[in-house]
Amino acid sequence: MPFFVVTYAYTPDSAARDEVRPTHRAWLASLGDTLVVSGPTDADGAFLVFEGADAAEVEAVVDADPFVTDGRVVGSRTVVGWTPVLGRAKDRL
Repeated sequence: MPFFVVTYAYTPDSAARDEVRPTHRAWLASLGDTLVVSGPTDADGAFLVFEGADAAEVEAVVDADPFVTDGRVVGSRTVVGWTPVLGRAKDRL
């Protein structure tokens, strides 16, 4: 199944992020094998890798993220296809 990278750019509202984070993490944990890896960046955002049939499917998954549905946490996001080619993690994916 293809991989997709989702990037979030957070709003400046760190209090909202802290408030919603437990629900967001529970949602991430519920995704099973759909979510490959996720985590915050040092640029007030996050990087998530999903497996999905196509970008529309991944967009639909991300639409349900509490960080997105809350409306105060994610200011913008991108979803792009990704093909791992080289590197030590490539064979683990």
